[in-house]
Amino acid sequence: MAMAEQPLIACHECDLLQREPHLPKGGVARCRRCGATLFRSHPQSTERALSYTLGALLLFLVANVFPIVSLKLSGDVVQATLIGAAQVMYRDDMALVAGLVLATTFAAPLAQMLAMTYLLLPACFRRRPPHAELVFRTMTLVQPWGMVEVFVLGILVSLVKLAHLAIVVPGIALWSFGGVMMLMAAAAAAFDPRDLWTRLGPPR
Repeated sequence: MAMAEQPLIACHECDLLQREPHLPKGGVARCRRCGATLFRSHPQSTERALSYTLGALLLFLVANVFPIVSLKLSGDVVQATLIGAAQVMYRDDMALVAGLVLATTFAAPLAQMLAMTYLLLPACFRRRPPHAELVFRTMTLVQPWGMVEVFVLGILVSLVKLAHLAIVVPGIALWSFGGVMMLMAAAAAAFDPRDLWTRLGPPR
């Protein structure tokens, strides 16, 4: 019985078309012509990306339940959550801003984390979920719209400016958003699409 041929891969530097080599764990494939890195073999990348994603999803839930910040002014205490802040902006005739805040700091990050979990969890057991290609494309399209880092940075700048007007107490949600930001960055660094599709196998 003839062995299956190795897939072809094109070098992104010199466009040389060559057979994809089998790599040991942690190995690096390089172009035969120019020596550019074609891809790396990341051991247990799927498991690591899944663990980071699940951790980020848990912190994301905490970040949207508890207040982001508390302001103490003249004896009054005002607390704000992400959803509550968007509702206030909507009531103040800033519907477009409220929609952008929800889309970039709530909907897009949540969709990205759910899509990664949907793909990575079955991949750990060598199973292929339905519509995997569609979910992967959706995740790729949504990813640039997730702006948790910008949101956290904006909150920190706002806290500095409000410090001389009121007593500012950072809430649990602020630290949770910081954790989401770091865990999602770790998940993106650990995520290896090649390993994912190898584990998912061909469509049936």
